[in-house]
Amino acid sequence: MKLSLTKDRIVVCQLASDAPTPVWALGKDAFSSITRTSEELSIVCAESLVPKGVKHEAGWRLFKVDGPLDFALTGVLASVVAPLAQAGISIFSIATFNTDYVLVKDARIAEAVKALQSAGHSVKID
Repeated sequence: MKLSLTKDRIVVCQLASDAPTPVWALGKDAFSSITRTSEELSIVCAESLVPKGVKHEAGWRLFKVDGPLDFALTGVLASVVAPLAQAGISIFSIATFNTDYVLVKDARIAEAVKALQSAGHSVKID
């Protein structure tokens, strides 16, 4: 599997479930993912976009599985997260129509790249 690692530092934010989608989360040129459930509004975006006072977990980096991926494929995400789990590296994953993304804490990036490459994945670092 081919993966790309972005330079951007990413955050995972949590707002109230009934909060309006904030304009700052709609960064047009940067990665963002917005998910609303009955329990929360989660926003994953570039660290630079988040205003002070927003509850968030910072310090993530983003691996993108080169896509687009066919919906009939099986085990794509498992093939990426399994070596990370074996290395004791926590992840946060997001899927879109075209592909999968796996977030890893910046402090563990070198270990993550090594684990992924050892599992046969190629990692392009942007």
